Amino acid sequence: MHDRFELVELDLSSLASVRTCSDKLLAAGKPIDIIINNAGVMATPFGHTADGFETQFGINHLGHFVLVNRLIPLLNSSARVISVSSAGHRLFDFDINDLNFSYTDYQPQLAYSRSKTANILFAVEFDRRYRNLGIRACAIHPGNIATNLSRNMSAEDQAEIGTMINSLNQQAGLSSLETKTIPQGAATTVWAAAVADADEIGGQYCEDCQVAQVNDGPGFFGLRTYAIDPQLAKALWLKSEQMVGEAFPQNSSLPIT
Repeated sequence: MHDRFELVELDLSSLASVRTCSDKLLAAGKPIDIIINNAGVMATPFGHTADGFETQFGINHLGHFVLVNRLIPLLNSSARVISVSSAGHRLFDFDINDLNFSYTDYQPQLAYSRSKTANILFAVEFDRRYRNLGIRACAIHPGNIATNLSRNMSAEDQAEIGTMINSLNQQAGLSSLETKTIPQGAATTVWAAAVADADEIGGQYCEDCQVAQVNDGPGFFGLRTYAIDPQLAKALWLKSEQMVGEAFPQNSSLPIT
């Protein structure tokens, strides 16, 4: 018997595509043990998705928000949802009142940071809503990995961000930021999805194969308090429902067993 995989077309920048994809998966009816929200973009020029959302927030958060919620009927009672976030959430505060940059001057790294905070807040609220059914969610930071995610950034922009991060580490008495290999970067995702105890990682933010500590001081590590605030997580959930025009009441669709 050979392992195999199937592809289903999905464009996270279009909610029509997200809904078409989820409809196909629901029609197929195959149970799901693990969902890893790994797709995303970083530091893009200012723009909008097909539905009019700021590009990074729309793709990195809202696309996954709709997809995962629509797939709840397929989740096994011990399923896990892993949101790939970033330590980049630490760089800027989160503003729930201007998610589309209607009033704030757009900065690519600011928009990316806020979208990564949204990934964490989604995991917090999703886990609260479904943990009584055995379904757990968490967010993870894979680490600094040399991939094409930074393709929208110039060499100067990357150097500026590196300088900022190393300055924060220096203030915290830490060494300069290190780059991980792709397998090293995938380790925390795999650990959270298939190895870690569900009660340990549920509703948490993890890095380096462990639950990250809260760190509101300097240093490019750990979790900012606002990113795991349960009230902010609930508020973002409701705001997200309003934005996508689709409500996902708690436990509205029971998973399969």
